[in-house]
Amino acid sequence: MIDLHSHTNESDGTCSPAELIEEAVRAEVDILGITDHDTFKGYDQAMAAAREAGVELVCGIELSTKLHGRSVHLLGYFLAQDGLARFRDWVMELQAARRERNVRLAARLRELGFDIHLEEVEARGRGMTGRPHFAQVMVEKGYVANLRQAFDDYLDESAKGYVYRQEPQFAECVEKIRDAGGIASLAHPVRVYGNVPALMPELCESGLNALEAYHSDHSQADTKLYLDLARKYGLGVTGGSDFHGAVKPGVKLGTGCDGNLQIPPDLLDKLRR
Repeated sequence: MIDLHSHTNESDGTCSPAELIEEAVRAEVDILGITDHDTFKGYDQAMAAAREAGVELVCGIELSTKLHGRSVHLLGYFLAQDGLARFRDWVMELQAARRERNVRLAARLRELGFDIHLEEVEARGRGMTGRPHFAQVMVEKGYVANLRQAFDDYLDESAKGYVYRQEPQFAECVEKIRDAGGIASLAHPVRVYGNVPALMPELCESGLNALEAYHSDHSQADTKLYLDLARKYGLGVTGGSDFHGAVKPGVKLGTGCDGNLQIPPDLLDKLRR
C-alpha cells in the first residue's frame, strides 16, 4: 500500500518518526512519504527505522505558500536527492520566518489576555512550532474548550488573534522544488480557495507538475475531477492520507477516512517515469 502524505511530531503530527514507521507497518503501508511542514527532520530521523522495517521511504516536504493572498500548500517530492543541499538551506530560512511569526503571535495572545509564552509552546512543537501547538496550550490552560474553538475564535486567518507570517509565493516554491530536481504537487486541492479548474493554467505556467488527486478530504467526485485535470494538463498524480496521528483520529494511514483512500499501486512508478 502507498501513502505519500504523512506528518511526524517534527511538524504538526503526534507520532515520532520511529512511531510513524511502526504505524506504517501496522497499516501495511510499504511505501511511505513523510511530508512534514517546512522541514526534513522527520524524514531524516525515520530513515534507519524504515530500512529496518522494510518500508520504502519517499523524501517529501509540505510548504506553506501564498497565492493571490491566500495560503496554499504545496508538496515537494524528491525521488533523487542529488540537488537537495541548496533547497535544504532555503528551508532553514523559512523556519527562521516561522519562529519570528511565533514571537509575535505569543505577544498578540498576551494582548488578548492569555498567559501564554513562546517557550511553553515550543516545548510541544520544538523547531517547527506552529498554530496547532498554540491551540494545544490554550486548551490545556482552559482558555478554550477544544482545538477547533482555538482556531475559530483566535488563530484562523480571519480570527482576532491571527498574526501574519511571511510566506513565499506559490511560484517561487514551485521553482525551488523543480530546481532541486523535485516533483511539485498541489496539496489537497479541495481546500484551495477559489475555482481550481480556472486556476490551472496559472499554476501550470508557474511550473507545477503534479496534483494530489487522492486525499482523505476528497470525495469520489473530487478525485475524478483532479484526475481529469491532471490528464488535461499533463501532470503527475500524487496521493496520501495526510496522516497526523492523534490530532486527526479519523484519518488512518494508507486508507484515509473510513477507507475512502484508494491509491493505485503503480502511482509511484508513474511518478518515477
